[in-house]
Amino acid sequence: MAEESKNREMIAVVFAELEQIAYDRCSEEERMSIREAFNLATEAHKGVNRKSGEPYILHPIAVAKIVVENIGLAYKSIVASLLHDVVEDADYTVDDIRQRFGDKIASIVDGLTKIEGVFGGDTTLQAENFKRILQTLTDDLRVILIKMADRLHNMRTLDAMPENKRAKIVGETMYFFIPLAHRLGLQGIKTELENLCLKNSLPEEYNTIRRKLEEGEEARQEFIQRLIQPVKEKLLSEGLQVEVKGATRSVYSVWRKINSRNIPFEEVNDLFAVRIIFEASTETTERAQCWNIYQLITEVYRSLPDKLKDWTNTPKVNGYEALHCTLIGPLGSWVEVQIRSQRMDEIATNGVVAHWKYKIGIDQENELGKWLEQVKDMFNHPVDDQSTLAFLDRFQSGLLAFEVYVYTPKGESKALPQGATVLDFAYNLHTDLGNKAIAAKVNHKLQSLNYVLKSGDQIEVITAETQRPQTDWIDMVVTPKARSRIIDALKEELEGNYQQGQQMLEAALRKIGITLQGRVVNKLVIAYKAANKQDLFTKIAAGVINLSDLETVLRYSMPSKQVSYWGVQVGAQPKGKILKEKINKKIPYLLEELAEGKTKLSYKVAPCCSPIPGDDIICFIDETGTGVTVHKTKCREALHFTAQHGERIIAARWVKHRAMSFLVRLEIRGVDRIGILKDIVDVITGELSVNIRKVNLMAHDGIFEAEIDLYVHDTEDLEALIENVKKTKGVVTVKRATKVDS
Repeated sequence: MAEESKNREMIAVVFAELEQIAYDRCSEEERMSIREAFNLATEAHKGVNRKSGEPYILHPIAVAKIVVENIGLAYKSIVASLLHDVVEDADYTVDDIRQRFGDKIASIVDGLTKIEGVFGGDTTLQAENFKRILQTLTDDLRVILIKMADRLHNMRTLDAMPENKRAKIVGETMYFFIPLAHRLGLQGIKTELENLCLKNSLPEEYNTIRRKLEEGEEARQEFIQRLIQPVKEKLLSEGLQVEVKGATRSVYSVWRKINSRNIPFEEVNDLFAVRIIFEASTETTERAQCWNIYQLITEVYRSLPDKLKDWTNTPKVNGYEALHCTLIGPLGSWVEVQIRSQRMDEIATNGVVAHWKYKIGIDQENELGKWLEQVKDMFNHPVDDQSTLAFLDRFQSGLLAFEVYVYTPKGESKALPQGATVLDFAYNLHTDLGNKAIAAKVNHKLQSLNYVLKSGDQIEVITAETQRPQTDWIDMVVTPKARSRIIDALKEELEGNYQQGQQMLEAALRKIGITLQGRVVNKLVIAYKAANKQDLFTKIAAGVINLSDLETVLRYSMPSKQVSYWGVQVGAQPKGKILKEKINKKIPYLLEELAEGKTKLSYKVAPCCSPIPGDDIICFIDETGTGVTVHKTKCREALHFTAQHGERIIAARWVKHRAMSFLVRLEIRGVDRIGILKDIVDVITGELSVNIRKVNLMAHDGIFEAEIDLYVHDTEDLEALIENVKKTKGVVTVKRATKVDS
């Protein structure tokens, strides 16, 4: 009874906090409806606890608070958040919700109920179930926004979950929710999700960076104040109403810079930016006011003109607007300054929700509206016989990828996903232009159709009336629009080639004693990067796929589907029920320690990241249930696999095993001199008694670059080795390569 009384008191306090933050957004009648929803949800979840042991009702209350505080939604969304698990988990129907709260709230709850389970453990769900998530983007954005809040709270409370569940949820979040938050302009949620993913996947690296940021915060704030004071005084003297403040990079943002540039924390020189947020005047445009402020602050500090980025003229796809410049501040330091109106600042934080607040609207005239039209277009032009995973990957790589901004010859800006090609650009402008494209002038230089675009490129598409879409174009594009238009144009030819390709594959398989069956086709679809079996057969008939290596592919094929951002390489889709039965039989025999002879299952290290003892690892049981593949926790391939095949994750860790050695590669760079290679090899083999497998050295213009493959027992040995090699005269940098050729 005491525990029950304590829980009731805790629930009352948390709900009172929700009522307080929602008070100004709701009328008295709406506040009564919120309380009614709370009472219904409390009754529906009575006696149910979360993994943490807390009453379940605390979760929908927390989701409702995020919906108000972090996203900026109001009454209907608060009620729907409180009720979002009621239909799924209790004896209530959508009609019950409709009778008590009206059609709109019932519709939102219905959408949320349909989403539940799509990200469950079974990877054999039909594509139509997953599409229901995406269709909420064009039906009622509030559904996906509440789901985003639900995911954020689940990430905040991830500690209570078992290790394999945590890894799966982190993988889903990186792969789908973070890019979607970026696309919808939910910068605050995106940043927190990134930090939480890093904290749960690489806790030591997260804590190290967080601690270093905290240690330098006081000195950093002193520098920021010294920097902004003259700027603030200048702007106030001109009668402008402004807020000038510093914004420190997030832990994840710093981590990404460290890893992308291969530099230590101490060399990250842009740990913060300065934001100038002004109260807009009605006398002129906000863009003109941004440029006016830029002119004023360059009277205080010198700017770097080539670093100017004008997002006021052409907003980003997620609606972001600002004028970015780089100033040379005190002591010669470079500092990024972001100039925004109050409206721009709110859009930068709350994205799509700010569009509603400022009555901007979401239509084909703005970037977000254009993006939503692309989502609709993907549904209106589906790829035949497309698997769930293929559909998900197409959406992620084509519509969720971070974008590049390019220009037409007339200077019109176009946003395309990273990895997009000239051919994607042509189809983005017009279907006929894409169908007849033969090449392009990129920045006045002739480029082929598969040229990968970079931000700032200016593209002029060159066409020919005799040109027709080719089968190999399908592999040149990443956008769903381009792919679907090419397939539409090729449909007659593809249908004619389908049977021929199937017969060619059957004949090739017979030569190596294998029968054509679904399992074999699925493996080949992945190995040859085909969209589906129809795509596989037609490419074989067209000669795009050469079957000379068929036996090798079937024996050794690895995941090969590449997507962008958090995306990684995806393997073949398993038969969910059969796989689970195999895993459940094997797991009782697994130890938490992973080393040769210490598990009942054999294991291998993944060639994509080459982990060794001492690395943080994540492990997956293979499709047969007889072996384990070990990846680094930060491996991109592993991150994607957790989102798609979370039921295969097992908890494991290395143990000391001095009799075993693991292959690693060192990348060494320095000043060339006679005998430098001999000195390095002497340190490795002579002083440290390490066995070298392969050496590759290149020297040019007085600089040498070397790759040395060698064997170590664990990361402790490797770190000691690196420190000793660094002491060699002429050596500047020594680092471990991401992957090693086996």
